[in-house]
Amino acid sequence: MKQYTLSEICDFIGQLIAMETETYWVRAEIASVNEKGGHCYLDLVEKAETGLLAAKLRATCWQNVYAMLRPYFEQETGSHLQAGMQILVEIELNFHPVYGLSANIINIDPKYTVGDLARQRQETIARLQKDGVMDMNKALALPTIVRRIAVISAESAAGYGDFCHQLQSQYHFETTLFPAIMQGEHAAQSIIAALMQINEQMSKWENEKMGKYKNEKMEKCENPFDAVVIIRGGGATTDLSCFDDYNLCSHCAQFPLPVITGIGHTRDVSVLDMVAFQALKTPTAVAQFFIDGREQQALRLQELMRRLRQTAERQILIRRHRLELLAERIKMHSPARIYSMGYSLATVNGKVIRSTADLHSGDILTTHLSDGSATSVVQKMQIK
Repeated sequence: MKQYTLSEICDFIGQLIAMETETYWVRAEIASVNEKGGHCYLDLVEKAETGLLAAKLRATCWQNVYAMLRPYFEQETGSHLQAGMQILVEIELNFHPVYGLSANIINIDPKYTVGDLARQRQETIARLQKDGVMDMNKALALPTIVRRIAVISAESAAGYGDFCHQLQSQYHFETTLFPAIMQGEHAAQSIIAALMQINEQMSKWENEKMGKYKNEKMEKCENPFDAVVIIRGGGATTDLSCFDDYNLCSHCAQFPLPVITGIGHTRDVSVLDMVAFQALKTPTAVAQFFIDGREQQALRLQELMRRLRQTAERQILIRRHRLELLAERIKMHSPARIYSMGYSLATVNGKVIRSTADLHSGDILTTHLSDGSATSVVQKMQIK
């Protein structure tokens, strides 16, 4: 039985692989990715239908190649390489006696990744439609006057700064930031966590209002938020695949407050934009949306005041006319006018005499005329 040392076997394997000059186009999923010193190190995997690993391979894209492939891939896909992404790469194989088998990436086909992202996107849309939640958030009512806004964004993001700066106007807005990661493989879960924090504050308020911690102050307190804003700034390298994530979109679609998005992109609308109450292109546009709403409400109030003023003026004119007519009627039936027409008024002890039956012989009769009165004594009555 012939025996070999381990190094001899490794050298033999290395020679066999070195003899193979062909390169290979390989479909795989990125399990992890790490950039260091300008190089890119990836763990590529293939999963069986059961979800278990069927294969795994360490791949490297060296700096001289990665410097060209990275901008090309990101420009075509709108995303950088990240865990969970499906890629099609051209590799050449190498074997090292100590480090084992490795693959050097020399090319990449972004169209394959774009196609897979599009497939995932359509699957997310179909699943949301099947769940019946696609239009749930759009069915909510935005308060007439929005004052309190919950903002989900990265605190240091330029988009968040633009939003706050644009929101500074003659109208008062209260904003509360719920920090979240806005790109990369952890972005979707981070945004969901922020939504849950907002919901917890709303639930606490609701419990206190309903009497769990009931007091007079809480009974008069309003809902802590009127709307939720999800914003991020744009940039040369964008990563929007997280906004097509099913779990994130499902949470937003079913959220109890209107969700307004300003993700800062110009390519196809994300699934998150599709389920949101209102989708706008940039954080600045979201801020202007709220300002426009307040301005429209102010205009409506001005118009209402104008109509109320016109109605009040019209009612005053009508009542003034009625008073003038009433005054004329009073004037027509006044004693002074009756006296001026030759009529007089007779009283006994201040009581108006309307019939001879009211008189008795000897009564002192006062006759009122237009220019004075006369007093007489009743001596004789003649009845018709």
